[in-house]
Amino acid sequence: MIMLGENNMNTIKNLSAFFLALAVMQFCGSETQAGNERRVGTAGANELLLPVGSRATALGGSMTAMVSGVEAIHWNPAGVSRGSGVEAMFSNMQYIADVNLNYFAVSSNFEGVGTFALSLRSLDFGDIPVTTVNAPEGTGETFSPNFIVGGLTYSRAFTDRIYGGFTMKLVSERIQRTSAGGLAFDFGVQYFSDFGLRLGVTLKNLGPEMQYDGPDLETFVQIPGQEPTARPRAVGLTAAGFELPSTLEIGVGYNFVPGEGHNLAVMGTFENSNFGNDEFHGGLEYSYSDMLFLRGGYAMQAPNNDDNIYGPTFGAGVKFNVTGTAIAFDYAYRVTDFFDANQWFTLKVGF
Repeated sequence: MIMLGENNMNTIKNLSAFFLALAVMQFCGSETQAGNERRVGTAGANELLLPVGSRATALGGSMTAMVSGVEAIHWNPAGVSRGSGVEAMFSNMQYIADVNLNYFAVSSNFEGVGTFALSLRSLDFGDIPVTTVNAPEGTGETFSPNFIVGGLTYSRAFTDRIYGGFTMKLVSERIQRTSAGGLAFDFGVQYFSDFGLRLGVTLKNLGPEMQYDGPDLETFVQIPGQEPTARPRAVGLTAAGFELPSTLEIGVGYNFVPGEGHNLAVMGTFENSNFGNDEFHGGLEYSYSDMLFLRGGYAMQAPNNDDNIYGPTFGAGVKFNVTGTAIAFDYAYRVTDFFDANQWFTLKVGF
């Protein structure tokens, strides 16, 4: 008879719980497996896919298994509960075509209950000239689309090795007098093995279709059979609904300690999208005394990477304590074809 020690039994229980959670997430997210090249670019609300936070972005978006604290809200909500008591984060992304993404989040741990977090992201498109059929060069007026996503996250540790969490997101898009609103959910789980290997799974952006509506979808037409002098009638156009860009991400990671004060984290993530090509993400992070950080990463599409306009990512960070308050500054840079390179600036504070 083979006798199992207490540690081995705990490992088996932890692994069983992790893979049960993975199976449930796979079942709930079965629609995300339907992605193919013919559906690329046909989803809406793509602001949900824009990366936030300099650290994970510099690592090529490969932190599904490793991310922790308030930055984990976007990448894997399970990691939010692994942060300090209270954390706040502000991030600015300089995207393509003069579009900026601003992101703010705060999280707080409640002992015995779990960790709650609030997040808000907003896209800034700048002022866009108003053009019409009669004034194709512009009327002299401008407008600015308003895209906002607010989120509520809950995360907790189920055991000393398994963490889980979810995020509920309210999506709002407005272009002049036309708008659309929606609801999306993220689910995540992380597992830490006895020998240091970390696993993570995230299911993102599950929710019903969104649809635009508003006065700007009305047009005036002459009803057939009316008198020629009759006034045109207002007719409302019905916009087609669009699905959310759901993804399933599975990640692994490991920390190497080559010497005292030195740490090298290696990580990778596979991403399956219902409206895009599969992607492979990889990243390396070197840290010294948990104060100075150097990072690099890359994301490639499969099976063909020719349409990928993004190149490697690089980043650095510094973290220090001031009277018991942890302050971190992080920067990320992503090489981009056809446009100026993307840049991220992030400030994090922990109490």
